[in-house]
Amino acid sequence: MVKAYELRDMAKEDLLKTLGDLRKELSELHVAKVTDGAASKIAKIKSVRKSIARVLTVHNQQQKEGLRKACAGAKYMPKDLRMKKTRAMRRALTKSERTKKTHKQKRMEAAFPKIKFAVKA
Repeated sequence: MVKAYELRDMAKEDLLKTLGDLRKELSELHVAKVTDGAASKIAKIKSVRKSIARVLTVHNQQQKEGLRKACAGAKYMPKDLRMKKTRAMRRALTKSERTKKTHKQKRMEAAFPKIKFAVKA
C-alpha cells in the first residue's frame, strides 16, 4: 500500500510508472480471482484499487497546482480553477457595485439631505 505523502515527493514519470504497475497488479489479481486464487489475493484487490486512487489523486493535484502557477498572473482563470462558492454568491454584486449610486439617487440626496433632529433628554 502506498502512502500519499510518499507519492507527493515523486516526479510525474515515477507516479505514472507506479500507476502502471498497480494497474497491472490489479489485472493479475482479477485473473487470480476468476481462476480460484488464494483468498489473500482476492482480499488484496481492495488495497490495490485504493492505491491506484491515491496515485491518481496526487497526480491530479500536481497537474492542477501546475496550472495554477501557469495562470497566476493571467487576467482570466480557467473555470475549474476558480472559486466554486455557490451560484448565488458568484452572481451577487461586488462591494463596489453595491455602493455605487445612480445619477438620480445622487441628485435626490443633494436636493433633499437627511434632516438631523436634536433629541431632548
